[in-house]
Amino acid sequence: MDPTAPESPAPPDDFALLVAVLPPALQEAVRRLPEAELLEVVMDLGRPPEARLVGGVARLSDVAVDADALQAVLSRVGEPGGDNRAGIERTLHRVSAIRNRQGRVVGLTLRVGRAIVGTIDMLRDLVDSGKNLLLLGRPGVGKTTKLREVARVLADALGKRVMVVDTSNEIGGDGDIPHPGIGGARRMQVSRPDRQHDVMIEAVENHMPEAIVVDEIGTSAEAAAARTIAERGVQLVATAHGNTLENLVLNPTLSDLVGGVHTVTLSDEEARRRRTQKTVTERKGTPTFDIVVEMVNREEVRVHRDTGAAVDRLLAGTEVGGERRRQQGDTVLVEATPEVVEATAPGGHVPPGTPALGAPRAGPLRIAVHAVSRELLERVLRDLPVEAVVVGRPENAELVLTARSRANSPRLRRAAERGGARVLVIKRNSATEMRRALRSELNLLDGVDPEEVRAAVADAQDAIRRVLAEGQPVALAPRPSRLRRVQHTLVIRNRLEAVSLGSEPKRHLVIYPAGAGVAETSEPEPELGDEELPEDDAEAGTEAPHEEEEGSEP
Repeated sequence: MDPTAPESPAPPDDFALLVAVLPPALQEAVRRLPEAELLEVVMDLGRPPEARLVGGVARLSDVAVDADALQAVLSRVGEPGGDNRAGIERTLHRVSAIRNRQGRVVGLTLRVGRAIVGTIDMLRDLVDSGKNLLLLGRPGVGKTTKLREVARVLADALGKRVMVVDTSNEIGGDGDIPHPGIGGARRMQVSRPDRQHDVMIEAVENHMPEAIVVDEIGTSAEAAAARTIAERGVQLVATAHGNTLENLVLNPTLSDLVGGVHTVTLSDEEARRRRTQKTVTERKGTPTFDIVVEMVNREEVRVHRDTGAAVDRLLAGTEVGGERRRQQGDTVLVEATPEVVEATAPGGHVPPGTPALGAPRAGPLRIAVHAVSRELLERVLRDLPVEAVVVGRPENAELVLTARSRANSPRLRRAAERGGARVLVIKRNSATEMRRALRSELNLLDGVDPEEVRAAVADAQDAIRRVLAEGQPVALAPRPSRLRRVQHTLVIRNRLEAVSLGSEPKRHLVIYPAGAGVAETSEPEPELGDEELPEDDAEAGTEAPHEEEEGSEP
Protein backbone atom coordinates (compact mmCIF):
# COMPACT_ATOMS: atom_id res chain seq x y z
CA MET A 1 0.00 0.00 0.00
CA ASP A 2 1.19 3.50 -0.80
CA PRO A 3 2.24 5.23 2.47
CA THR A 4 1.03 8.53 1.05
CA ALA A 5 -2.49 7.24 0.51
CA PRO A 6 -5.20 8.89 2.60
CA GLU A 7 -6.02 7.22 5.88
CA SER A 8 -9.32 5.41 6.35
CA PRO A 9 -12.20 7.43 7.79
CA ALA A 10 -13.16 7.34 11.43
CA PRO A 11 -15.15 4.25 12.47
CA PRO A 12 -18.89 4.65 13.01
CA ASP A 13 -20.24 5.80 16.35
CA ASP A 14 -21.53 2.88 18.42
CA PHE A 15 -22.24 4.69 21.68
CA ALA A 16 -25.95 3.95 21.33
CA LEU A 17 -25.23 0.21 21.49
CA LEU A 18 -23.71 0.60 24.97
CA VAL A 19 -26.70 2.63 26.17
CA ALA A 20 -29.06 -0.04 24.87
CA VAL A 21 -27.74 -2.73 27.23
CA LEU A 22 -28.61 -0.64 30.31
CA PRO A 23 -31.95 -0.95 32.10
CA PRO A 24 -34.55 1.41 30.59
CA ALA A 25 -34.59 3.61 33.67
CA LEU A 26 -30.87 4.40 33.24
CA GLN A 27 -30.78 4.84 29.49
CA GLU A 28 -32.33 8.30 29.50
CA ALA A 29 -30.05 9.46 32.32
CA VAL A 30 -26.95 8.39 30.38
CA ARG A 31 -28.14 10.07 27.17
CA ARG A 32 -28.35 13.39 29.02
CA LEU A 33 -24.63 13.25 29.87
CA PRO A 34 -21.95 14.71 27.55
CA GLU A 35 -21.00 11.69 25.47
CA ALA A 36 -17.39 12.77 24.95
CA GLU A 37 -16.84 13.06 28.73
CA LEU A 38 -18.28 9.67 29.72
CA LEU A 39 -15.71 7.04 30.76
CA GLU A 40 -17.79 4.29 32.35
CA VAL A 41 -21.05 3.39 34.05
CA VAL A 42 -20.85 1.62 37.43
CA MET A 43 -23.60 -0.60 38.81
CA ASP A 44 -23.06 -2.17 42.27
CA LEU A 45 -25.65 -4.26 44.07
CA GLY A 46 -27.47 -2.22 46.74
CA ARG A 47 -25.97 1.11 45.67
CA PRO A 48 -27.20 3.90 43.36
CA PRO A 49 -25.72 3.62 39.81
CA GLU A 50 -23.07 6.17 38.83
CA ALA A 51 -21.48 7.53 35.68
CA ARG A 52 -17.79 8.35 35.82
CA LEU A 53 -16.81 11.33 33.70
CA VAL A 54 -13.48 12.90 32.83
CA GLY A 55 -14.17 15.64 35.36
CA GLY A 56 -15.97 13.78 38.13
CA VAL A 57 -18.84 11.43 39.02
CA ALA A 58 -22.56 11.80 38.29
CA ARG A 59 -25.32 9.81 40.02
CA LEU A 60 -27.73 8.29 37.50
CA SER A 61 -30.55 7.40 39.90
CA ASP A 62 -31.43 7.49 43.57
CA VAL A 63 -32.75 3.93 43.37
CA ALA A 64 -30.25 1.25 44.40
CA VAL A 65 -29.25 -1.38 41.86
CA ASP A 66 -30.87 -4.79 42.43
CA ALA A 67 -29.96 -8.28 41.18
CA ASP A 68 -32.57 -8.10 38.39
CA ALA A 69 -30.91 -4.99 36.91
CA LEU A 70 -27.53 -6.72 36.86
CA GLN A 71 -28.96 -9.82 35.21
CA ALA A 72 -30.76 -7.67 32.64
CA VAL A 73 -27.44 -6.21 31.50
CA LEU A 74 -25.71 -9.63 31.47
CA SER A 75 -28.53 -11.08 29.36
CA ARG A 76 -27.79 -8.51 26.67
CA VAL A 77 -23.99 -8.95 26.60
CA GLY A 78 -23.49 -12.59 27.51
CA GLU A 79 -21.81 -14.31 30.44
CA PRO A 80 -18.34 -12.89 31.30
CA GLY A 81 -15.38 -15.15 30.51
CA GLY A 82 -12.49 -16.34 32.65
CA ASP A 83 -11.18 -12.79 32.97
CA ASN A 84 -14.64 -11.59 34.14
CA ARG A 85 -15.05 -9.48 31.02
CA ALA A 86 -17.69 -9.46 28.31
CA GLY A 87 -18.30 -7.24 25.31
CA ILE A 88 -20.87 -6.04 22.82
CA GLU A 89 -20.58 -7.52 19.35
CA ARG A 90 -18.40 -5.44 16.97
CA THR A 91 -17.98 -2.61 19.47
CA LEU A 92 -15.10 -1.52 21.69
CA HIS A 93 -17.19 -1.29 24.83
CA ARG A 94 -16.26 -3.55 27.75
CA VAL A 95 -18.42 -4.94 30.54
CA SER A 96 -16.46 -6.18 33.59
CA ALA A 97 -18.04 -8.16 36.42
CA ILE A 98 -17.41 -8.21 40.18
CA ARG A 99 -18.33 -11.51 41.85
CA ASN A 100 -18.93 -12.52 45.45
CA ARG A 101 -17.33 -15.55 47.08
CA GLN A 102 -20.00 -17.84 45.64
CA GLY A 103 -19.31 -16.61 42.10
CA ARG A 104 -22.50 -14.57 41.74
CA VAL A 105 -22.19 -11.20 39.95
CA VAL A 106 -22.68 -8.31 42.41
CA GLY A 107 -21.26 -5.43 40.36
CA LEU A 108 -20.69 -4.32 36.78
CA THR A 109 -18.41 -1.74 35.17
CA LEU A 110 -19.43 -0.71 31.65
CA ARG A 111 -16.47 1.06 30.09
CA VAL A 112 -16.92 3.19 26.99
CA GLY A 113 -14.56 2.15 24.19
CA ARG A 114 -13.66 4.65 21.49
CA ALA A 115 -11.62 4.63 18.31
CA ILE A 116 -10.28 8.17 17.96
CA VAL A 117 -8.49 9.12 14.76
CA GLY A 118 -5.46 11.34 15.37
CA THR A 119 -4.92 10.29 18.96
CA ILE A 120 -1.31 9.30 18.19
CA ASP A 121 -0.28 12.53 16.48
CA MET A 122 2.15 13.08 19.37
CA LEU A 123 3.75 9.69 18.70
CA ARG A 124 3.43 9.39 14.91
CA ASP A 125 7.15 9.84 14.23
CA LEU A 126 7.96 7.11 16.78
CA VAL A 127 5.53 4.69 15.16
CA ASP A 128 6.93 5.46 11.71
CA SER A 129 10.49 4.80 12.91
CA GLY A 130 9.97 1.03 12.98
CA LYS A 131 11.40 0.76 16.49
CA ASN A 132 9.83 -1.16 19.35
CA LEU A 133 7.56 1.12 21.39
CA LEU A 134 6.28 0.65 24.96
CA LEU A 135 3.46 2.75 26.45
CA LEU A 136 3.19 3.22 30.23
CA GLY A 137 0.42 4.93 32.18
CA ARG A 138 -2.20 4.57 34.86
CA PRO A 139 -5.57 2.94 34.06
CA GLY A 140 -7.95 5.19 32.14
CA VAL A 141 -5.27 7.44 30.65
CA GLY A 142 -5.90 6.17 27.12
CA LYS A 143 -3.22 3.54 26.49
CA THR A 144 -5.52 1.10 24.71
CA THR A 145 -7.07 3.86 22.60
CA LYS A 146 -3.64 4.86 21.38
CA LEU A 147 -2.67 1.23 20.82
CA ARG A 148 -5.75 0.72 18.63
CA GLU A 149 -4.86 3.77 16.56
CA VAL A 150 -1.25 2.55 16.25
CA ALA A 151 -2.52 -0.73 14.75
CA ARG A 152 -4.64 1.16 12.20
CA VAL A 153 -1.85 3.54 11.19
CA LEU A 154 0.70 0.73 10.82
CA ALA A 155 -1.71 -1.29 8.65
CA ASP A 156 -3.46 1.40 6.59
CA ALA A 157 -1.09 4.36 6.42
CA LEU A 158 2.23 2.48 6.40
CA GLY A 159 1.02 -0.64 4.60
CA LYS A 160 2.56 -3.14 7.03
CA ARG A 161 1.40 -6.64 7.89
CA VAL A 162 0.05 -6.07 11.39
CA MET A 163 -1.16 -8.68 13.87
CA VAL A 164 -3.06 -7.64 17.01
CA VAL A 165 -2.87 -10.03 19.97
CA ASP A 166 -6.16 -9.23 21.68
CA THR A 167 -6.50 -10.92 25.07
CA SER A 168 -9.69 -9.27 26.33
CA ASN A 169 -11.04 -8.03 22.98
CA GLU A 170 -10.29 -4.47 24.06
CA ILE A 171 -8.27 -3.53 20.99
CA GLY A 172 -10.37 -5.08 18.24
CA GLY A 173 -13.74 -5.25 19.98
CA ASP A 174 -15.98 -8.17 20.86
CA GLY A 175 -17.06 -10.79 18.36
CA ASP A 176 -15.34 -12.64 15.55
CA ILE A 177 -15.17 -9.64 13.19
CA PRO A 178 -12.70 -6.95 14.34
CA HIS A 179 -13.87 -3.40 14.89
CA PRO A 180 -13.08 -0.94 12.05
CA GLY A 181 -10.94 1.01 14.54
CA ILE A 182 -7.95 -1.25 13.85
CA GLY A 183 -8.18 -0.72 10.11
CA GLY A 184 -6.65 -3.47 8.04
CA ALA A 185 -4.75 -5.05 10.94
CA ARG A 186 -5.51 -8.71 11.60
CA ARG A 187 -6.57 -9.85 15.06
CA MET A 188 -5.77 -13.00 17.06
CA GLN A 189 -8.04 -13.58 20.04
CA VAL A 190 -6.76 -15.26 23.21
CA SER A 191 -8.87 -18.00 24.77
CA ARG A 192 -7.52 -17.46 28.31
CA PRO A 193 -5.45 -14.60 29.77
CA ASP A 194 -2.69 -17.00 30.83
CA ARG A 195 -2.17 -17.98 27.17
CA GLN A 196 -1.30 -14.50 25.91
CA HIS A 197 2.43 -15.28 25.67
CA ASP A 198 1.71 -18.45 23.62
CA VAL A 199 -0.46 -16.51 21.17
CA MET A 200 2.25 -13.83 20.85
CA ILE A 201 4.77 -16.45 19.72
CA GLU A 202 2.16 -18.17 17.52
CA ALA A 203 1.47 -14.89 15.74
CA VAL A 204 5.13 -14.58 14.74
CA GLU A 205 5.61 -18.21 13.74
CA ASN A 206 2.40 -18.72 11.76
CA HIS A 207 1.38 -15.41 10.20
CA MET A 208 4.59 -13.62 9.14
CA PRO A 209 3.75 -10.17 10.56
CA GLU A 210 5.91 -7.07 10.22
CA ALA A 211 4.44 -5.57 13.38
CA ILE A 212 2.69 -6.97 16.45
CA VAL A 213 0.47 -4.96 18.81
CA VAL A 214 -0.09 -6.28 22.36
CA ASP A 215 -2.01 -4.80 25.29
CA GLU A 216 -0.98 -5.16 28.95
CA ILE A 217 2.23 -7.16 29.21
CA GLY A 218 2.10 -8.20 32.85
CA THR A 219 3.91 -11.52 33.44
CA SER A 220 7.46 -12.81 33.10
CA ALA A 221 6.31 -15.23 30.38
CA GLU A 222 4.87 -12.36 28.35
CA ALA A 223 8.04 -10.33 28.89
CA ALA A 224 10.10 -13.27 27.59
CA ALA A 225 7.79 -13.62 24.57
CA ALA A 226 8.20 -9.91 23.85
CA ARG A 227 11.98 -10.29 23.82
CA THR A 228 11.68 -13.27 21.46
CA ILE A 229 9.55 -11.23 19.07
CA ALA A 230 11.96 -8.29 19.17
CA GLU A 231 14.94 -10.55 18.44
CA ARG A 232 13.18 -11.86 15.31
CA GLY A 233 13.09 -8.40 13.76
CA VAL A 234 9.36 -7.78 14.17
CA GLN A 235 8.29 -4.32 15.31
CA LEU A 236 6.55 -4.59 18.67
CA VAL A 237 4.17 -1.99 20.13
CA ALA A 238 2.75 -2.74 23.55
CA THR A 239 1.53 -1.39 26.86
CA ALA A 240 2.68 -2.50 30.33
CA HIS A 241 1.67 -2.05 33.94
CA GLY A 242 3.38 0.96 35.52
CA ASN A 243 3.17 4.75 35.42
CA THR A 244 6.83 5.61 34.85
CA LEU A 245 10.09 4.10 33.71
CA GLU A 246 11.18 3.83 37.34
CA ASN A 247 8.14 1.63 38.13
CA LEU A 248 9.25 -0.76 35.40
CA VAL A 249 12.88 -0.85 36.56
CA LEU A 250 11.79 -1.66 40.13
CA ASN A 251 9.37 -4.39 38.98
CA PRO A 252 11.36 -7.66 38.95
CA THR A 253 8.75 -9.32 36.72
CA LEU A 254 8.89 -6.73 33.93
CA SER A 255 12.32 -5.12 34.30
CA ASP A 256 13.62 -7.27 31.42
CA LEU A 257 11.50 -5.16 29.07
CA VAL A 258 13.94 -2.29 29.67
CA GLY A 259 17.12 -4.37 29.95
CA GLY A 260 16.80 -5.82 33.45
CA VAL A 261 18.93 -4.88 36.46
CA HIS A 262 21.49 -6.71 38.58
CA THR A 263 23.90 -5.89 41.36
CA VAL A 264 27.64 -5.94 40.66
CA THR A 265 30.69 -5.39 42.85
CA LEU A 266 33.32 -3.03 41.46
CA SER A 267 37.04 -3.10 42.08
CA ASP A 268 38.49 -0.41 44.33
CA GLU A 269 40.01 1.34 41.32
CA GLU A 270 36.77 1.29 39.31
CA ALA A 271 34.70 2.49 42.28
CA ARG A 272 37.17 5.35 42.77
CA ARG A 273 37.04 6.23 39.07
CA ARG A 274 33.23 6.30 39.07
CA ARG A 275 33.10 8.06 42.44
CA THR A 276 30.53 5.57 43.67
CA GLN A 277 30.15 2.68 46.08
CA LYS A 278 31.73 -0.68 45.35
CA THR A 279 28.33 -2.39 45.14
CA VAL A 280 26.15 -0.80 42.45
CA THR A 281 23.05 -1.68 40.46
CA GLU A 282 23.50 -1.75 36.68
CA ARG A 283 21.49 -2.60 33.59
CA LYS A 284 21.83 -6.27 32.71
CA GLY A 285 21.30 -6.27 28.94
CA THR A 286 19.79 -4.63 25.88
CA PRO A 287 16.19 -3.39 26.36
CA THR A 288 13.42 -5.17 24.49
CA PHE A 289 11.81 -1.81 23.72
CA ASP A 290 13.90 0.90 22.07
CA ILE A 291 11.52 3.70 23.10
CA VAL A 292 9.43 4.12 26.27
CA VAL A 293 6.54 6.59 26.43
CA GLU A 294 5.17 7.66 29.82
CA MET A 295 1.56 8.84 29.43
CA VAL A 296 1.06 11.69 31.89
CA ASN A 297 -2.51 12.30 30.73
CA ARG A 298 -4.49 12.16 27.48
CA GLU A 299 -2.84 15.32 26.14
CA GLU A 300 0.70 14.95 27.49
CA VAL A 301 3.42 12.30 27.25
CA ARG A 302 7.10 12.02 28.16
CA VAL A 303 9.25 10.19 25.62
CA HIS A 304 12.51 8.35 26.35
CA ARG A 305 13.99 7.87 22.89
CA ASP A 306 16.91 5.76 24.14
CA THR A 307 15.59 3.34 26.77
CA GLY A 308 19.02 1.95 27.65
CA ALA A 309 20.55 5.36 28.31
CA ALA A 310 17.51 6.45 30.35
CA VAL A 311 17.72 3.33 32.55
CA ASP A 312 21.46 3.88 33.04
CA ARG A 313 20.83 7.43 34.21
CA LEU A 314 18.07 6.25 36.54
CA LEU A 315 20.31 3.62 38.14
CA ALA A 316 23.15 6.14 38.47
CA GLY A 317 20.84 8.45 40.41
CA THR A 318 20.99 11.30 37.90
CA GLU A 319 18.10 13.08 36.17
CA VAL A 320 16.42 10.66 33.76
CA GLY A 321 15.31 13.42 31.40
CA GLY A 322 12.76 12.71 28.68
CA GLU A 323 11.13 14.65 25.87
CA ARG A 324 7.87 16.29 26.92
CA ARG A 325 5.13 16.41 24.28
CA ARG A 326 1.74 18.10 24.61
CA GLN A 327 -1.28 18.14 22.29
CA GLN A 328 -3.03 21.49 21.91
CA GLY A 329 -5.76 21.21 19.31
CA ASP A 330 -4.08 20.13 16.08
CA THR A 331 -0.64 21.25 17.27
CA VAL A 332 1.95 19.09 19.03
CA LEU A 333 4.28 21.05 21.32
CA VAL A 334 7.65 19.41 21.94
CA GLU A 335 10.05 20.41 24.70
CA ALA A 336 13.61 19.26 24.14
CA THR A 337 15.18 16.77 26.53
CA PRO A 338 16.72 18.63 29.48
CA GLU A 339 20.49 18.56 29.61
CA VAL A 340 21.68 15.77 31.87
CA VAL A 341 24.48 16.88 34.19
CA GLU A 342 26.96 14.08 34.74
CA ALA A 343 28.75 13.50 38.01
CA THR A 344 32.07 15.30 38.51
CA ALA A 345 34.94 13.08 37.39
CA PRO A 346 37.74 12.24 39.84
CA GLY A 347 40.23 15.07 39.91
CA GLY A 348 37.75 17.47 38.32
CA HIS A 349 36.57 20.79 39.65
CA VAL A 350 34.07 20.95 42.46
CA PRO A 351 30.72 22.15 41.02
CA PRO A 352 29.93 25.77 41.88
CA GLY A 353 27.71 26.16 44.91
CA THR A 354 28.63 22.81 46.46
CA PRO A 355 28.30 23.34 50.24
CA ALA A 356 31.45 22.61 52.23
CA LEU A 357 31.08 20.02 54.94
CA GLY A 358 31.09 21.85 58.24
CA ALA A 359 30.37 25.23 56.63
CA PRO A 360 27.91 27.47 58.51
CA ARG A 361 24.28 26.75 57.60
CA ALA A 362 21.31 29.09 57.68
CA GLY A 363 18.89 27.73 60.27
CA PRO A 364 18.74 24.19 61.67
CA LEU A 365 20.13 21.24 59.73
CA ARG A 366 17.34 19.48 57.83
CA ILE A 367 17.58 15.66 58.06
CA ALA A 368 15.33 13.06 56.41
CA VAL A 369 15.17 9.27 56.80
CA HIS A 370 14.79 6.54 54.17
CA ALA A 371 14.03 2.96 55.29
CA VAL A 372 15.13 3.68 58.88
CA SER A 373 13.21 4.81 61.97
CA ARG A 374 12.32 8.48 62.19
CA GLU A 375 11.45 8.04 65.88
CA LEU A 376 14.96 6.72 66.63
CA LEU A 377 16.54 9.62 64.77
CA GLU A 378 14.52 12.19 66.70
CA ARG A 379 15.56 10.53 69.96
CA VAL A 380 19.25 10.59 68.94
CA LEU A 381 19.11 14.24 67.90
CA ARG A 382 17.77 15.22 71.33
CA ASP A 383 21.04 13.95 72.84
CA LEU A 384 23.41 15.58 70.33
CA PRO A 385 24.69 19.18 70.62
CA VAL A 386 23.40 20.14 67.18
CA GLU A 387 20.48 22.24 65.92
CA ALA A 388 18.56 19.97 63.55
CA VAL A 389 15.02 19.14 62.46
CA VAL A 390 13.64 15.96 60.85
CA VAL A 391 11.78 16.61 57.58
CA GLY A 392 9.47 14.23 55.75
CA ARG A 393 10.85 14.23 52.20
CA PRO A 394 14.46 13.65 51.05
CA GLU A 395 14.03 16.43 48.45
CA ASN A 396 13.71 18.96 51.30
CA ALA A 397 16.67 17.70 53.33
CA GLU A 398 20.36 18.56 53.53
CA LEU A 399 21.20 15.11 54.91
CA VAL A 400 19.40 11.79 54.32
CA LEU A 401 19.93 8.86 56.67
CA THR A 402 19.36 5.39 55.17
CA ALA A 403 20.19 1.72 55.68
CA ARG A 404 23.01 0.14 53.72
CA SER A 405 20.60 -2.31 52.06
CA ARG A 406 18.58 0.60 50.62
CA ALA A 407 21.41 2.93 49.67
CA ASN A 408 21.09 2.10 45.96
CA SER A 409 17.38 2.93 45.74
CA PRO A 410 16.90 4.90 42.48
CA ARG A 411 14.17 7.00 44.10
CA LEU A 412 16.47 7.97 46.97
CA ARG A 413 19.36 8.79 44.68
CA ARG A 414 17.19 10.94 42.42
CA ALA A 415 15.70 12.78 45.41
CA ALA A 416 19.15 13.44 46.87
CA GLU A 417 20.46 14.57 43.48
CA ARG A 418 17.51 16.91 42.99
CA GLY A 419 17.81 18.51 46.42
CA GLY A 420 21.61 18.40 46.71
CA ALA A 421 21.45 16.34 49.92
CA ARG A 422 24.20 14.07 51.22
CA VAL A 423 23.24 10.46 51.87
CA LEU A 424 24.56 8.97 55.10
CA VAL A 425 24.52 5.16 55.24
CA ILE A 426 24.29 3.12 58.45
CA LYS A 427 24.72 -0.63 58.81
CA ARG A 428 21.80 -1.19 61.17
CA ASN A 429 18.63 0.63 62.13
CA SER A 430 19.74 1.37 65.69
CA ALA A 431 20.26 4.45 67.85
CA THR A 432 23.93 3.54 68.37
CA GLU A 433 24.63 3.42 64.63
CA MET A 434 22.76 6.68 64.04
CA ARG A 435 24.61 8.44 66.85
CA ARG A 436 28.01 7.23 65.67
CA ALA A 437 27.35 8.18 62.03
CA LEU A 438 25.95 11.62 62.88
CA ARG A 439 28.79 12.47 65.27
CA SER A 440 31.31 11.69 62.55
CA GLU A 441 29.30 13.42 59.79
CA LEU A 442 28.80 16.58 61.86
CA ASN A 443 32.32 16.57 63.34
CA LEU A 444 31.12 16.38 66.94
CA LEU A 445 34.17 15.62 69.12
CA ASP A 446 33.87 15.37 72.89
CA GLY A 447 36.33 17.60 74.75
CA VAL A 448 37.32 19.62 71.67
CA ASP A 449 36.41 23.28 71.21
CA PRO A 450 33.85 23.52 68.35
CA GLU A 451 35.72 26.53 66.98
CA GLU A 452 38.84 24.39 66.57
CA VAL A 453 36.81 21.76 64.70
CA ARG A 454 35.34 24.36 62.35
CA ALA A 455 38.79 25.84 61.70
CA ALA A 456 40.24 22.38 60.89
CA VAL A 457 37.34 21.59 58.54
CA ALA A 458 37.63 24.95 56.76
CA ASP A 459 41.40 24.44 56.35
CA ALA A 460 40.86 20.99 54.82
CA GLN A 461 38.02 22.12 52.52
CA ASP A 462 40.10 24.99 51.16
CA ALA A 463 43.03 22.65 50.51
CA ILE A 464 40.77 20.06 48.81
CA ARG A 465 39.47 22.71 46.40
CA ARG A 466 43.01 23.77 45.55
CA VAL A 467 44.12 20.17 44.90
CA LEU A 468 41.08 19.50 42.69
CA ALA A 469 41.61 22.72 40.75
CA GLU A 470 45.44 22.73 40.43
CA GLY A 471 46.35 19.05 40.70
CA GLN A 472 49.21 19.83 43.13
CA PRO A 473 49.80 18.65 46.75
CA VAL A 474 48.77 21.02 49.53
CA ALA A 475 50.00 20.87 53.15
CA LEU A 476 47.65 21.64 56.03
CA ALA A 477 48.47 23.37 59.30
CA PRO A 478 49.48 21.12 62.24
CA ARG A 479 46.51 19.74 64.17
CA PRO A 480 45.94 17.31 67.07
CA SER A 481 45.34 13.71 66.04
CA ARG A 482 41.55 13.84 66.49
CA LEU A 483 41.26 16.85 64.20
CA ARG A 484 43.63 15.27 61.67
CA ARG A 485 41.26 12.30 61.55
CA VAL A 486 38.36 14.63 60.68
CA GLN A 487 40.45 16.18 57.93
CA HIS A 488 41.50 12.75 56.65
CA THR A 489 37.83 11.73 56.43
CA LEU A 490 37.07 14.76 54.25
CA VAL A 491 40.00 13.90 51.98
CA ILE A 492 38.80 10.33 51.43
CA ARG A 493 35.24 11.49 50.73
CA ASN A 494 36.56 13.67 47.93
CA ARG A 495 38.48 10.68 46.46
CA LEU A 496 41.87 12.23 47.14
CA GLU A 497 44.85 10.92 49.11
CA ALA A 498 46.63 12.21 52.22
CA VAL A 499 49.77 11.50 54.28
CA SER A 500 50.55 12.55 57.85
CA LEU A 501 54.05 14.04 58.15
CA GLY A 502 56.17 15.36 61.00
CA SER A 503 56.24 14.72 64.73
CA GLU A 504 53.93 15.97 67.44
CA PRO A 505 53.02 18.74 68.02
CA LYS A 506 53.81 19.75 64.41
CA ARG A 507 52.37 16.66 62.74
CA HIS A 508 50.13 17.63 59.82
CA LEU A 509 48.36 16.29 56.71
CA VAL A 510 49.52 16.72 53.11
CA ILE A 511 46.76 16.23 50.53
CA TYR A 512 47.61 14.74 47.11
CA PRO A 513 45.57 14.35 43.86
CA ALA A 514 43.82 11.03 43.20
CA GLY A 515 46.15 8.37 41.81
CA ALA A 516 49.30 9.84 43.35
CA GLY A 517 49.99 6.44 44.92
CA VAL A 518 50.96 7.75 48.35
CA ALA A 519 48.05 6.41 50.39
CA GLU A 520 49.41 2.84 50.34
CA THR A 521 52.75 3.94 51.83
CA SER A 522 51.44 6.48 54.32
CA GLU A 523 52.09 5.96 58.00
CA PRO A 524 48.94 5.19 60.04
CA GLU A 525 47.47 8.09 61.96
CA PRO A 526 48.34 7.48 65.67
CA GLU A 527 46.37 8.05 68.83
CA LEU A 528 42.90 7.33 67.43
CA GLY A 529 40.54 6.20 70.15
CA ASP A 530 38.42 3.14 69.44
CA GLU A 531 35.39 4.91 70.84
CA GLU A 532 35.33 7.21 67.80
CA LEU A 533 35.58 4.45 65.19
CA PRO A 534 32.90 2.05 63.96
CA GLU A 535 33.38 -1.54 65.01
CA ASP A 536 34.78 -2.65 61.65
CA ASP A 537 37.34 0.16 61.61
CA ALA A 538 38.79 0.03 65.09
CA GLU A 539 41.99 -1.45 63.70
CA ALA A 540 42.24 0.59 60.50
CA GLY A 541 43.40 3.91 61.94
CA THR A 542 43.56 5.98 58.79
CA GLU A 543 40.43 4.90 56.96
CA ALA A 544 37.15 6.78 57.06
CA PRO A 545 34.21 4.82 58.47
CA HIS A 546 32.79 2.46 55.84
CA GLU A 547 29.25 3.67 56.13
CA GLU A 548 30.16 7.33 55.77
CA GLU A 549 32.47 6.62 52.85
CA GLU A 550 29.74 4.74 51.05
CA GLY A 551 27.07 7.30 51.81
CA SER A 552 29.11 10.33 50.85
CA GLU A 553 28.51 9.95 47.14
CA PRO A 554 25.04 8.54 46.55
